[in-house]
Amino acid sequence: MELSDIFALLERFESSSIQRMELRMEDFRLELDKNAAVTVAPVAAAPVAAAPVAAPSAAPAPAAAPKAEAPAGPTINAPLVGTFYSAPSPDAAPFVSVGDTVKKGQTVCILEAMKMMSEVPSPADGVVEEILVRDGELVGYDQPLFRLREV
Repeated sequence: MELSDIFALLERFESSSIQRMELRMEDFRLELDKNAAVTVAPVAAAPVAAAPVAAPSAAPAPAAAPKAEAPAGPTINAPLVGTFYSAPSPDAAPFVSVGDTVKKGQTVCILEAMKMMSEVPSPADGVVEEILVRDGELVGYDQPLFRLREV
């Protein structure tokens, strides 16, 4: 399946009333869920992807402290496993910094998974109180990325 085919399928899925879809081909699997993230993974590469995913299991220990602070404000969590990027390109300014006001739906970072870039939107209006991960860090599903203060 070509990348242009995937993008066309994504556009049609987004404009349809279908909530979830899974497509499997020989060495290719595509899962789409409007309530979750888009995942594209070659079936043959799944065991290889499993090794890096094991590394974030050590990361939840530092992430446990921000979760304890959850009552202080909502968090923006990772919708998928991937590499966290704070800016659209290495030489660009970050999407948000500590102290910035964000609106619901505003892009706050990018997560890269399987060479696919996914923008992460803010789920609510607020002020960025803390950035909980470093640029280029591998993050796990539902791992807190930012802590907000509601406005």
